[in-house]
Amino acid sequence: MTISRAAFLRGATALAAAGFTGALPASGAETQSVEQFYRGKTITLVIPTAPGGINNLSGRLVARHLHRFIPGNPTIVAENREAGGGLALANSFANGAAKDGTVIAVIQRGIAQLAIQGEKAAKFDPLALNWLGSLSSFATDAYVLIVNARHPARTVAELKQPAVPALIGGDDPGSTNLTFALVARDVLKLNIEVKDGFAGAPGMFFAMMQGDLDGQVIGLNSVMANQAALWNAKELRPLLQFGRKTRHPLLPDVPLASELTKDQTALEIIAFTEAPLYMALPFLAPSGIPADRAAALRRAFSDMVKDPEFLADAMRSKLDITPIDGEAVREIIRRMAATPKPVIARYNKITGVT
Repeated sequence: MTISRAAFLRGATALAAAGFTGALPASGAETQSVEQFYRGKTITLVIPTAPGGINNLSGRLVARHLHRFIPGNPTIVAENREAGGGLALANSFANGAAKDGTVIAVIQRGIAQLAIQGEKAAKFDPLALNWLGSLSSFATDAYVLIVNARHPARTVAELKQPAVPALIGGDDPGSTNLTFALVARDVLKLNIEVKDGFAGAPGMFFAMMQGDLDGQVIGLNSVMANQAALWNAKELRPLLQFGRKTRHPLLPDVPLASELTKDQTALEIIAFTEAPLYMALPFLAPSGIPADRAAALRRAFSDMVKDPEFLADAMRSKLDITPIDGEAVREIIRRMAATPKPVIARYNKITGVT
């Protein structure tokens, strides 16, 4: 799952044009029970990305199942609204979207962090939004720096040597893979050159096979699912893993980024960089909706992710479900917000946020 800051910022202020606003509750709706309100209603589940990709897959999966757990069993319709991206959606959910509980969304994991970073186009407080939960806590995954097996570096220690550089690819500025590559270079001092502008992991894998790139940073589960032939043939060599407190069981000899430094500022930058991974597929509702409906939506999400029918559908969709609830998402955001300002300033300088 890739996050492009350029995509976030396109049209972020054109909220009305993006179609994120909605009607306020009808008169008297506040006196209804949750079940009475939702009976016969349609909930729109906004996906602020184009069709295709993990956010779209996750959003449509939830749209198929969440209604069964909401009192009144409303219809849920998934709708792609890519204009303005997730940042426009977050701004709208804080300032203008329907506040009656008839609009929810899946959003890219890094959007909340942009507000904490002080991104000028982020006009929302992430803790004021109603977080329903996340389908993924990254518990069974790792974000790995991989290189071609033919690259001379066999360990990350060797990648620190002046004689063994590596050319690592990335998407647009602000994308997750590029951000981690920059942190590996500037915080961990690995001997890598970073080349951005690639259109996703497939393009980078093609460049790697052509010899135009040495590697990239990517989710382990994504590699095993989408590049199984290369992985099984041991054509790819993982050198470093992010997004874990302990080494992944499949990578017991590959060190964590946090194992490579004792510098406190470096460790705090790594922790800030990794934090959105732990709320990898978050769902939310606007701020300001009635408390009983917000609570019902949170309960529905928590019940849904334990449901056998939902889990079977997720398995068919090749989604690994390791969920957390809305309060756990809020706690991750609170920890990000508590990051010392000098650490955030250093992170912003590395990643180019102004």
